[in-house]
Amino acid sequence: MEKLQLQAPAKVNYRLDVLGKRPDGYHDLRMVMQRVGLYDEITIALSATPGIRVTCGKKGVPDGPGNIAWRAADVLLKLSGKETGIDIAIDKRIPVAAGLGGGSSDAATVLMGVNELLGLGLSDQHLMEIGVKLGADVPFFIFKKTALAEGIGDKLTALESMPSLWVVLVNPGIHVSTAWVYQNLILTGKRPATIIRGSYSNATEVAELLSNDLEPVTCGKHPLLNEVKDMLLAAGAAGSLMSGSGATVFGIFEDEAVARKAAADIAAAHGWFAEAVQTL
Repeated sequence: MEKLQLQAPAKVNYRLDVLGKRPDGYHDLRMVMQRVGLYDEITIALSATPGIRVTCGKKGVPDGPGNIAWRAADVLLKLSGKETGIDIAIDKRIPVAAGLGGGSSDAATVLMGVNELLGLGLSDQHLMEIGVKLGADVPFFIFKKTALAEGIGDKLTALESMPSLWVVLVNPGIHVSTAWVYQNLILTGKRPATIIRGSYSNATEVAELLSNDLEPVTCGKHPLLNEVKDMLLAAGAAGSLMSGSGATVFGIFEDEAVARKAAADIAAAHGWFAEAVQTL
């Protein structure tokens, strides 16, 4: 096999607790992470010309070595010891710097794809150990299940019983730096962790789970995001939250038609990115 065409899904955080700052500068987190059906399309092809080439052409996404997908391919190519070249084309559908994990998902997808193309036979666990060195969210996309993520996001426990829901993603074109958000986060010390159940059966129960400790920082700078949350709730969402460090806001819905109408109405009224997708 010389070529693969793959889909790299986005994610939302149903929950994001920042439990404290670690001595290494990272933060201890506790998150509930859910993949959703919005995808970057990635083509990976082996080439007779040595080296790695990554092209995307999307504003805010570097081509070449500055792209996390390039770094993912580089790790495995070096590990393989082969002289082959790798060409990677990314058709970016997931908004950039939006709290949806697009870059991490691209890297995870490239790790899995290059592993297959080069016949390395590495296990998902091995790929996850490589992936966490590229980015804290990368292992989650290799894990391929709804997960409770702890540590810096790399300790994953599957949440097997989560309902299939419709999620309306709204991004009003605000780009947020994750580093800036964490730098401006004020921690009030260690706090007791609320219980996260292993089973949720409907949108109302999932809505009770929704919480994001980064939201006050991002929404404090961009109050429009609170208005987006209100729009989604008014359109029938059982709950609404900012995903990750922002600035995408999402609402959860039981009903496909209601979700699709909410996305279409918000997009038409404001010209923003708004899309209804299913959980994976």
